[in-house]
Amino acid sequence: MARISTGDPDAALDIVQDSMLKLVKRYRDRPAREWPPLFYRILGNTITDWHRQRQRTWKVFDRWFGMNDEDGDALESLPNLTSEQPEGLVAIADNMAMVEQAINALSLRQQQAFMLRCWAGFSTAETADAMGCTQGTVKTLYSRAMHNVRLTLTPDKPDTR
Repeated sequence: MARISTGDPDAALDIVQDSMLKLVKRYRDRPAREWPPLFYRILGNTITDWHRQRQRTWKVFDRWFGMNDEDGDALESLPNLTSEQPEGLVAIADNMAMVEQAINALSLRQQQAFMLRCWAGFSTAETADAMGCTQGTVKTLYSRAMHNVRLTLTPDKPDTR
């Protein structure tokens, strides 16, 4: 979640590490079954804080130096599958780049709902606990995220919503 949201593997590792430390410091006395939703809530908040800090920092640099935000290449972080043929590797990289692009186009809350429901396999209730919102909000965010991802990945198909 952090890597896709930030586009920076190093920042993502820092965010995950900070989130884990916050979980241990604040909630180590809680039962282990409560840790996953707590961790994902902390992770989501830490990602939001990172985006806010980055936005403030870039506003200062933009104003002073006229710099633009340049994100790293998402393909650099893909695993090296040496057993695949080159054509297969190119197809996998292209597909992953398209999926990451579709996810990056989502709002931060939609990204979180999508990642928790689709990739982490959380239920609606678990996702709501992790995100600190209602189940109805999770359903709405996830539905909109799925719709937007489908539109991005299949732009030539008509909208069936």
